[in-house]
Amino acid sequence: MTPPAPGSPRPRGAFGLSAAGQIFSKDTQAIFFNWKQLPVQRMLDFDYLCGRSTPSVAVIVQPGSGGGFQKLFFGKEEIAIPQMGSIEEAAAAYPKADVFVNFASYRSAYESSLEALRQPTIRVCAIIAEGVPERDTKQLIAFAQANKKIIIGPATVGGVQAGAFKIGDAAGTLDNIVACKLYRPGSVGFVSKSGGMSNELYNVIARAADGIYEGIAIGGDAFPGSTLSDHCLRYQNIPQVKMIVVLGEIGGQDEYSLVEALKAGRVTKPVVAWVSGTCAKLFKSEVQFGHAGAKSGGDMESAQAKNSALAAAGAIVPGSFEEFEGTIRKVYAGLVEDGVITPAEEFSPPMVPMDLGAAKKAGKVRAPTHIICTISDDRGEEPTYGGVTMSELMEGDANVGDAIGLLWFKRRLPRYATKFVEMCVVLCADHGPCVSGAHNTIVTSRAGKDLISCLVSGLLTIGPRFGGAIDDAARYFKQACDAGQDADEFVEALKQKGVRVPGIGHRIKSKDNRDKRVELLQRYARKHFPSTRYLDYAITVEEYTLQKAANLVLNVDGCIGALFLDLLSSVGMFSPAEVQEVVDIGYLNGLFVLARSIGLIGHALDQKRLQQPLFRYPWDEVLYTK
Repeated sequence: MTPPAPGSPRPRGAFGLSAAGQIFSKDTQAIFFNWKQLPVQRMLDFDYLCGRSTPSVAVIVQPGSGGGFQKLFFGKEEIAIPQMGSIEEAAAAYPKADVFVNFASYRSAYESSLEALRQPTIRVCAIIAEGVPERDTKQLIAFAQANKKIIIGPATVGGVQAGAFKIGDAAGTLDNIVACKLYRPGSVGFVSKSGGMSNELYNVIARAADGIYEGIAIGGDAFPGSTLSDHCLRYQNIPQVKMIVVLGEIGGQDEYSLVEALKAGRVTKPVVAWVSGTCAKLFKSEVQFGHAGAKSGGDMESAQAKNSALAAAGAIVPGSFEEFEGTIRKVYAGLVEDGVITPAEEFSPPMVPMDLGAAKKAGKVRAPTHIICTISDDRGEEPTYGGVTMSELMEGDANVGDAIGLLWFKRRLPRYATKFVEMCVVLCADHGPCVSGAHNTIVTSRAGKDLISCLVSGLLTIGPRFGGAIDDAARYFKQACDAGQDADEFVEALKQKGVRVPGIGHRIKSKDNRDKRVELLQRYARKHFPSTRYLDYAITVEEYTLQKAANLVLNVDGCIGALFLDLLSSVGMFSPAEVQEVVDIGYLNGLFVLARSIGLIGHALDQKRLQQPLFRYPWDEVLYTK
């Protein structure tokens, strides 16, 4: 079926709404299009408040979704609402869901609404989006007219049948719903163009009468899918509706169809009506009042003309909006006195539990946190590292050392310290392709694995024999130096325990072939550090070990470990206990991990660029023994 051409004339009441009567009930279920957590949860909370046994949302359609569920609450219980990828699939799986709640954007509202209207199970389509092109709306109206479907909107918040069913965000928060007594049916049928003013009038009607039976906001566009008179004619055929309240607005001629219905005697129940926008006459030029349709195009479309026509047709029209509530109260009281209305019985609805977030915000509960973070915060206008904003860091020409200082040590280290940190990262970034970490990364890359897998395979080899010596060197040097232990005593004590001196020894470097990296670090520290006490102790240890073998030199791990002790102890920002904590936790190996990650990623990318296959291992010839 294809929609008729745009611009086709649309008779009033063409949907058969006058014969439709009640379109919602306590058993009504909906297909919700375009997942939005808050409107769906508000529908379910309303269900629970009204004592429904089944949720009003049967299924959620998220275009392109592979299925699954969305977790929500139904009163105190957590439930899973099914999710599907297409409207056709959802309509076939849930044929009892005859209301389509469309939260699509104005760009896709036409296509999704038309697809929903084509489903034989869908009776009502509520289009929430504003700004739907008028050509598209006219096509939808024509299609709905031809197929006896009902459209609410576009640009609507929907509607609510008290005690039974509501669409999306209609009626607002739970507090407003309870204040308006929407958890049980009243005696008033209400229809308005404005969704925001509907919330206000629900309150007014709850104060002036026993509340609404049903309320609909038809939407503020120039071409709504259903009109004020459509719903008034419906209310005429709902026995529970004893009086009708209408809130119109300046612009268009929709209210005149209600005038015609009143004159023809098609609406005989008392109608209290007001058309807002009377202040437009005070302006010298034409004024747009919010909605696309709220713009007077002539005298006939003025609020004054419509109010006069409604009054002449038999509607009860107050003198001003301020008198609206009093007029509703007077008409309601007369109907009660005449025995037409028996006021609805009051009762206390079940309490919907507050969401944890709302309860915390209101200060009603305390909830323990699962994770504690003391180094960064992203809740404000910009992230902070250790309380320092990104703006401060960037304007202060921050470097990687500044970030490490704030995120690791929670201190704003002086420039010489952050420069030293960066030196360590640069000097430790790589040590050639033959060490175990680089070798594993290369093999993993040649095997065709992704970059992260390649990096992790190399990082997992970091330990006491590869890179892990920084922390061990710092730990042993600190313990011995603080205890005043002589170098020879220190070395021999470790030897008796079968422990090699961490930070001493190199496979290639020796007494006559020093490691240039160690020389650079020592030179920088002696120039900038307030004290090099631990470095000096490490050198005395080196002097003793060199007497045993020429390759037992202070290596880069040992040098960094000793110098970090000197930095933390002499920078004036750390207590002795904090320095000891850094050593015990293993901060310094983190520096090696950070640095070596740079080199390992380089090896992985290099192999992928070369696109070499996995090579044969040099140990393919295996010696098998028993």
